[in-house]
Amino acid sequence: MQNDSVYSNILDLIPQRPPMVMVDAFYGIEDGVSRSGLTVGESNIFCKDGRLREPGIVEHIAQSAAARVGYIFTQRGEAMPLGFIGSVDKMTISHLPKVGSQLTTSISVMQELGGLSLISAKTEDNDGTVAECRMKIFLQTE
Repeated sequence: MQNDSVYSNILDLIPQRPPMVMVDAFYGIEDGVSRSGLTVGESNIFCKDGRLREPGIVEHIAQSAAARVGYIFTQRGEAMPLGFIGSVDKMTISHLPKVGSQLTTSISVMQELGGLSLISAKTEDNDGTVAECRMKIFLQTE
């Protein structure tokens, strides 16, 4: 993974705005896998008792998928569609990251059909795997 994000302004890739921004880096797509990141800050609205809680992990994964779509559409010169989580399946959370942790999330598209994508996600930090899941995401293209 690179030290600098491929994209200088993450807000160009996602529809969320502070305080709901749960990605702060996008590293690009290689061999079909996109990578994004988040440094867990103390002021993060999903942090409690010095740890990023479960809803924050899920939102980070969803926004990582959104950044992937935003990047692809931006590269094509097209308007970014809105995306909606249809379902979260096979979610496992191994540990809750501490404030200061650097999260890296890998997103792979398993299937696409029209505006529906099934993705596989894995989030890691320095302590190993944080979470893994599958998500169904609907894109609203018009």
